Amino acid sequence: QVFTFNRVEIQVKPSAKVKNGVPMSIVCHADITKSTDFRLYHNFTIFKNGKLVFMDVTDKGEAHYDIRAARSSDTGDYECTVEANGKIRSSNSLYIRVTGMTKPILTAEKKEVLEGDVVRLRCELPEEEPPLHFTFYKIKMNSEPEKKQIFEPYRNFSVTTFSVEEGDNILQFDCSSRRHVNFEWEVSEHSNKTLVTVRELFIKPTLTTRPSSNITEGDRIQFECSTVAAWMRGIEIILQKNRTILKSVQDEKLLKYSTVATLEDSGEYLCKVDQRRTSKTTKLNVVVSELFQKPVLAASMENLDENGELTLSCSINGFHRANFSIFRKNASGGIWLKNSRNLTMRVSVNDTGSYFCKAEVKGIVKQSKPVGINVFAPVSKPTLSVVSGLPEVVLGKTLQLICHSSMGTPPITFTFYKGNDVEEIVINDTYATFWDGNITRDDKRGYKCEAKNNHSSGTKTSNLLNVTVIVPIRNASLGSVPYGEVEDGSEIAFLCSVNEGSWPIHFRIFRKTDREVLLYEKSENADRIVWRKEAMSRQDTGSYYCLASNRANLDVRSQPITISVILASWQKGVIAAFVLLPLVGATALTLWWFLCKKKKAKGPSLEMSGSALGTNLTSEKLTRQHNDGDYYSGSGYIEDSENHMKSTDDSKGPDLESAEVEYTEVEVSTLDPHRGIDSVPIHFPAPEQKGTETVYSEIRKANN
Repeated sequence: QVFTFNRVEIQVKPSAKVKNGVPMSIVCHADITKSTDFRLYHNFTIFKNGKLVFMDVTDKGEAHYDIRAARSSDTGDYECTVEANGKIRSSNSLYIRVTGMTKPILTAEKKEVLEGDVVRLRCELPEEEPPLHFTFYKIKMNSEPEKKQIFEPYRNFSVTTFSVEEGDNILQFDCSSRRHVNFEWEVSEHSNKTLVTVRELFIKPTLTTRPSSNITEGDRIQFECSTVAAWMRGIEIILQKNRTILKSVQDEKLLKYSTVATLEDSGEYLCKVDQRRTSKTTKLNVVVSELFQKPVLAASMENLDENGELTLSCSINGFHRANFSIFRKNASGGIWLKNSRNLTMRVSVNDTGSYFCKAEVKGIVKQSKPVGINVFAPVSKPTLSVVSGLPEVVLGKTLQLICHSSMGTPPITFTFYKGNDVEEIVINDTYATFWDGNITRDDKRGYKCEAKNNHSSGTKTSNLLNVTVIVPIRNASLGSVPYGEVEDGSEIAFLCSVNEGSWPIHFRIFRKTDREVLLYEKSENADRIVWRKEAMSRQDTGSYYCLASNRANLDVRSQPITISVILASWQKGVIAAFVLLPLVGATALTLWWFLCKKKKAKGPSLEMSGSALGTNLTSEKLTRQHNDGDYYSGSGYIEDSENHMKSTDDSKGPDLESAEVEYTEVEVSTLDPHRGIDSVPIHFPAPEQKGTETVYSEIRKANN
């Protein structure tokens, strides 16, 4: 039982594009080749958009998926799969399009409703599958339909409500549906139309006035607003004008409102009846004729000097039979002054303000526009001063002046002058400020200001203000004599100077070591100071600098200089003496020790060399002197001289070898054992061939 799949095909009847409601059959066909004629069961599976929609097992070569009435939800990609004895083969994909949708069904919960109620509607497509978009329509006569759109992702029906409003009598509703299929919209036709009858709760109100026309100011006018209702419970009637409620009644069918007509009562009135969710209105326009015009208040003068006379007159154009009153305006309305057409008074500054008058005819009171009255006190002589206090300004800074008048009714006009030039005009209450940023070093012009108001006395002028220009300090420097080094105990002079700056200048000199120490300060009407410091000490070594400042309040610092305090000459001598004397003593002791050591080492050699060199001379001399006292042989020194001469002769060459050497005697005087050490000169004559050379030496003999 060998078989093989040749191919698997999927087909649709009658066609791949059908109309909504038409029967449709999807056929899955398997072409199989068998080795023998045996029964082979096939498992047919049909998918729509990847979802299983049909399944059948048969020994036939094809399977049919019949749809009795095609719907738009049947649109999609279909695919067929066949499985037999473990072998599986699938067909190609087939796109089937169902055009159109079924007609929705609309039902209303009630066929008759009251004004203010709501109509509940249900739109359904029982043969369609979600998701669906529903649109409901509320249709009224001579108006655009009201629409509501609802999306139902999981239901094939939708429910909504519409409110019944004023004027709704017979309402008509319908609905439609649509779905989104492969980036296209399938739209259904409109549903059946459903009629709903609306029953009124009450009729539209009526609004009337008495008198109905030719209303004049002073007439009493009465408004009446009424309605007819099925039941009065919960009904409310409201009368309003320009959003202002004049009167209202509840659970009654008639409202009455009466007032004395004024010109301001002209306008549109609104009668409104509310019950439950229903509201109905009626409008009425009322015109009130003017009985008389507003009065006019006239003043003899609006700007007066203090103690001047003021006359106020109130009048109505073309009308004289009225009751007049004159008032002064305040925060609460007005202060009554007089019941009269005219008012005359002598004014003070406190009478400044607004005045108005009222006229009354037949109970109608009208008020005039206010008139402003200004009473002026004369300005006092202004004072001009510098805001900072002192009449001075730092060069490069802005000068701020203030002109003040202690008395005078505002507004006051202040005029600033620099020299004879007008710099600025300021209008203020009691003072004005002026800034001058164009100040030069040699600016000598003075300042003044003028003040005036509407008083007839005229202008007052301040005293002339002269302002000193302060030049800031520039380039401070510090020097000293001597410079750099000074001996301990000596005097030093410091010179601190500046290139420019207004006097007086405050100088300060500091020494800086591990901290800054103020040494000297002084204010001078000069550009330099000299400070002398006596008896400098080692503690005064350090860095020095000076600060210079004036009324510009700017400290200018010099470059620092370094002063070193060194030892005086006599101090150096004392130190040298204390250092050298021990060295000289040590040297002398060392030499004495060395001579003594050589004397003891070379004593015996003197006799040997003496007998060998000149027996006759030495023996004779020594014998003759033997009894004269103690002798010091001095052999060591003679030997040294001999050796020295010998070495000298050797160095002088062959000319000295033939020279005859002569010796002289050495006498040592008798030494007093109590004197200590004596010195005797020793003379060594040089050879005659080369002149005479004398060699001196000292022989020191200790007491022992």
